[in-house]
Amino acid sequence: MKIAVVGVTGMVGQVMLKVLEERNLDITTLIPVASARSVGSEITFKGKQVKVVSMDDAIAMKPAIALFSAGGSVSLEHAPRFAAAGTTVIDNSSAWRMDADKKLVVPEINAAQLSSSDKIIANPNCSTIQLVMALAPLHERFKIKRLVISTYQSITGTGVKAVQQLENEFAGNQGEMAYPYQIHKNALPHCDVFEENGYTKEELKLVRETQKILDDRTIAVTATAVRIPVVGGHSESVNVEFENDFTEQEVRTLLANTSGVTVQDNPDVNLYPMPLMAAGKDDVFVGRIRRDHSQENTLNMWIVSDNLRKGAATNAVQIAQYLIDKKLV
Repeated sequence: MKIAVVGVTGMVGQVMLKVLEERNLDITTLIPVASARSVGSEITFKGKQVKVVSMDDAIAMKPAIALFSAGGSVSLEHAPRFAAAGTTVIDNSSAWRMDADKKLVVPEINAAQLSSSDKIIANPNCSTIQLVMALAPLHERFKIKRLVISTYQSITGTGVKAVQQLENEFAGNQGEMAYPYQIHKNALPHCDVFEENGYTKEELKLVRETQKILDDRTIAVTATAVRIPVVGGHSESVNVEFENDFTEQEVRTLLANTSGVTVQDNPDVNLYPMPLMAAGKDDVFVGRIRRDHSQENTLNMWIVSDNLRKGAATNAVQIAQYLIDKKLV
């Protein structure tokens, strides 16, 4: 089983290596791929040094699976080349997510849609993955009508340049800016670029990807995405209107019985999800579960997850594991 990791030197690529090691996939050959300036350098995998190769060399090696985390333009150019060579690509960029011919997969929800003919599989946006993990069982039971989402997103979602900016600002040093403003001691209501309708791409991803993964275009979604000076993960305040009524205990029980979801919801002892506690973990944490008394059949929730793990690397590796287990590669 040959597996390539494209964008291996980036933040998500590094976490992909870690998750591959932890989950102990039966990999005979790991193929690390990065930009031309990194070719020939070495990465460590399972205690051994492995040389980084070029895109062309990786394609020639015909890996069974290629985990991509190298940006949309790279995916658009090179994912079809891997696919043409018989490789199944699991892509972490936004390049293929809304392509009608590509599956957008969170394994706990819709991996059963996959077949051996799916040669490019899209990994959803980090903020969408944690959202739908909590919503899917509730949608199945109560049917969601409308979502109002506010996100509080980690700088790690922007990449290493943003982490460096925060560290520089904290230390009082001048440096390269990932954001148009200071992020230390600040909150930026600006994730990704603004579209003509006044929403950012990140906000529109929450709308479109949620509808696609839950396979229900009737769900009304509106979102505000905010970047905050946090490293450990993304947080989301979610207001959900259902068609059918519920009890708070039903919601807690449903979520507690959902694989990959941990309920942390006891205000009496100050138990609720926080990115500080979610960092380095694969679960999606849900708390502050309470009825919205201003409107019928409506619920408030607080959802937190490590955006580099379940929000990116872990979800991609889980897809790979499913393909291997089901002998689809």
